[in-house]
Amino acid sequence: MPDLFEDVARRFKSFSGGRSRGWRMDDGAVRAAYARWAPVYDWVFGAVFDSGRRAAVVVVNELPPGRVLECGVGTGISLPDYRRDHRITGVDLSPEMLERARARVEGERLQHVEALEEADAGDLAFGDAAFDTSVAMFVITVVPDPAAVMSELARVTRPGGTVILVSHFADQKGWRKTIGEVFAPLSAALGWHTDFQLGRILGRSDLRLVEKRRVGPLGFFTLLVFERL
Repeated sequence: MPDLFEDVARRFKSFSGGRSRGWRMDDGAVRAAYARWAPVYDWVFGAVFDSGRRAAVVVVNELPPGRVLECGVGTGISLPDYRRDHRITGVDLSPEMLERARARVEGERLQHVEALEEADAGDLAFGDAAFDTSVAMFVITVVPDPAAVMSELARVTRPGGTVILVSHFADQKGWRKTIGEVFAPLSAALGWHTDFQLGRILGRSDLRLVEKRRVGPLGFFTLLVFERL
């Protein structure tokens, strides 16, 4: 399995411009990176992230029907998997990704999707407690200001509601850590912070961690479920 990750990373290192794991993106760089990736994102990354996405959606689908915010909805690849009695709003920083998400909604007649909007995850336009559930899949290690994003996810989620994250964090050891290091060039192509420590988003007074478990290929990703206090 490490050989597979190494091969994928080698193939896409040139696409990332050879940027190292210490590189950081601002919003403009994030937009530019995802504009380049939008046409092939599902094909390249769909299978890699599929089990992590599905794990997050399963948690959402076990909750009572409600309003759900998917922050970083991208091409909308997860939208068909939500239960139809949920009402989904998706936001993303990339207009190119949103264009593909809108085409997916229209083509698959996803009537449970209420809106798809261009937005900065760290500065959302929604009112306080506007959603029952907020989800951010493979987002928190990309954004320039993770604390602001966590604050916004908490703010727009009603008290008693649920905030769900899934991503790769640097707190892993052994062979998982090795795979993360091998995978760094591909991660850089997406703006991932492969040195992102889980502790940076824990310990908040407005969110209580109720579940943490490994998901995805070989448990490479981490699913976090919070209750909004």
